[in-house]
Amino acid sequence: MRMIYRELENEIRELLKFYPVVTVVGPRQSGKTTLCKNLFREYAYVNLEDADMREIVMNDPKRFLLSDPAGVVIDEIHNCPELFSYIQVVADQKTGRKFILTGSSNFSMLENITQSLAGRTAVLTLLPLSFSELGERKNAPADLLMLHGCYPDMWVNGGLSANTFYKHYYNTYVERDVRKIINIQDISLFQRFIRLCAGRIGCECNASSLSGEVGVVANTILKWFNTLSATYIVYMLQPYYQNIGKRMVKTPKIYFYDTGLACYLLGIENEKQLSTHPLRGAIFENMVINEVMKSRLNKGKDANLFFYRDKSQREVDLIYMEANGLRIYEIKSAQRFQKDFFIVIDYLKSVFGTQITHSALIYDGEYEIDQADKGVFNFRHFELE
Repeated sequence: MRMIYRELENEIRELLKFYPVVTVVGPRQSGKTTLCKNLFREYAYVNLEDADMREIVMNDPKRFLLSDPAGVVIDEIHNCPELFSYIQVVADQKTGRKFILTGSSNFSMLENITQSLAGRTAVLTLLPLSFSELGERKNAPADLLMLHGCYPDMWVNGGLSANTFYKHYYNTYVERDVRKIINIQDISLFQRFIRLCAGRIGCECNASSLSGEVGVVANTILKWFNTLSATYIVYMLQPYYQNIGKRMVKTPKIYFYDTGLACYLLGIENEKQLSTHPLRGAIFENMVINEVMKSRLNKGKDANLFFYRDKSQREVDLIYMEANGLRIYEIKSAQRFQKDFFIVIDYLKSVFGTQITHSALIYDGEYEIDQADKGVFNFRHFELE
């Protein structure tokens, strides 16, 4: 299997100079294990998904943690939360050992880190491959990129169809992760819910509306949303608002961490189906926002991403908030540039004035080098500065 360079490598190495523990979280199969094992080949390695290994480790946890003078890579540590307290003790002894922890369940990870490892660990997020990590493969047609998503196995192991990969990924996810976190009496209701979520990509998240369609109470919908978020399936993009009257909409929008899974849930099996699908524009928007998020997380930074929509339905797809102002981005799946793509951007400039430090259009057309200085970018070539 050919190794793919991951941008997060630099941040992990740098933080390990200052912290005894570095924790890497993210979706299953995003490459956490491969990255950490290859970065720290001199460390001992243990995978706590293995029930026998969990028993061995917890039989004498402190001895295990001290077994290797360099350190230990502990995979899927959320399966053994008792181990966090022992890691705290060893880390406080300043033995010089380093610990690399990975996990794919944000609920248990963050709770235990807060309780036991606060101030002792840096927490980083590894999402599926970014376009820069894909290299020349990012030049594939947009429909192929959206359909295949960015999980490493889709690009390293040639010949596997996207539909096959995501079918098994989804089935494994439902059986192993959701059932561990929440007690679902009727799995078919949850399956209906997650597919409805895919049908609402880029739309505001309305728990009451979904509860009526799924047939469960709104509180259950909110619990399921939290579960999908905690296991890196979906995320909520929050609205940007400040005191500009009461025009702002304050309901978040839903996106998937990977468009390949979203396509599978929508029943899209090939590029032709995707090219004419009514949600193609929303899926394209999702893909671009994911890339901007990865560019931030791969540097160990907070995403700081929002969207804007007022009650007059003026909307800009993406706002990046920085210390000295706002960067605003309009995302269009069209392949031909149109001047009216800038209508909302120009409106927001009139509203926010000098707070907007940069604006750009990101679209699916051919890259025109003479347009770059005007803020027009093909999605493959756009980078968050």
